[in-house]
Amino acid sequence: MISVNTNIGSMKAIQNLAETNRNLNVTQKAVSTGKKVADVKDNGAIWTIGNKMSSDVTAYARVTESGERAGAILDTAIAAAESIMDLLNQMKGKALAAKQPGLSAGSQSALDSDFKQLRDQITTAVVNASFDGANMVNGGGTNTLADAIALGNANGDPATNITVSGANLNLGGTIITVAANQAVDTTTNADTALTALNASITNLGTQMATWGAGAKRFDAHLQFVSKLTDALNTGIGSILDADLSKESARLTSLQTKQQLGVQALSIANSSTQTALSLFR
Repeated sequence: MISVNTNIGSMKAIQNLAETNRNLNVTQKAVSTGKKVADVKDNGAIWTIGNKMSSDVTAYARVTESGERAGAILDTAIAAAESIMDLLNQMKGKALAAKQPGLSAGSQSALDSDFKQLRDQITTAVVNASFDGANMVNGGGTNTLADAIALGNANGDPATNITVSGANLNLGGTIITVAANQAVDTTTNADTALTALNASITNLGTQMATWGAGAKRFDAHLQFVSKLTDALNTGIGSILDADLSKESARLTSLQTKQQLGVQALSIANSSTQTALSLFR
C-alpha cells in the first residue's frame, strides 16, 4: 500500500539506524577508554566488582609499603647486631690476651684501653640503630624498644599483622651481659670479662637467628602480596578491559552498517514520491 501518511519502510530504517548508532557509540567508547565496562552505566554489577578489586589493589600497595618499612627497621637492627657481634669478638680477643700471666703493666693497660674503646662502641651502635625514629635495640633508660610490624592484609586487621619484637642490646642487659664498666685491667677482671663475653656472644647469636627468621618472613610476605596484586590486576583487566582487536573490527563493521542504514533511509523516504506519479 502506498501512503503519504505512514511510511513503514522509513520508520523501520530509522529504527535500524538508531540501533546501529547506539552500538557504534558503545564501541567508540570502548575504543577510546580501552574498557568494555568504563562506568557503572555500562554494567553496574561488573563495574562494582571491578571497583572493589581496584580498591583492594590500592590497599595492598599500602600493605607493601608497610612491609618494606618493617623490613628496613629490622634490617637496621640486624646491622647493629652484626656490628656488636664483631665488637664482642674483638673484645674477647683483648680479654683473652689480658688474661695471660706475667704481662707488663704497660701491656695490660694498653689492652684495657683497647677493650674499653670497643666496649663503648657497642653503646654508640645501639643508640644510632634507628630507622624512621624506630629503634629495636635501644631499651636502656627511658627508651622504649620498637617492634618491626607489617600489615598482614588489605583490611588492616591487627590479628593478621606480622610482628618481629625488638631486643635490648645495651651493655649490662640480659643479652649483652658485659657491664658498662667492664674492664680487663687485671687478669682477674679479664677472666670475668671473658665469661661475660662468651655469654653475650651466645645470647646475641640466638637473637640474630630470631631476627633473621623474621626478615625471611617479611620477604615472603612481600612476595605473596606482589603475586596477589598481580592476580587482582589480571582479574580487573579480564572483566573491565576491552579486546581492542575485536572492537576495531566491530567499529569498522558498524561504520559500514551506519552508511548502509543512511542509504536505506534515503531510499525509504523517496518512496513517497511514487504517489505523485499516480496522478500524472
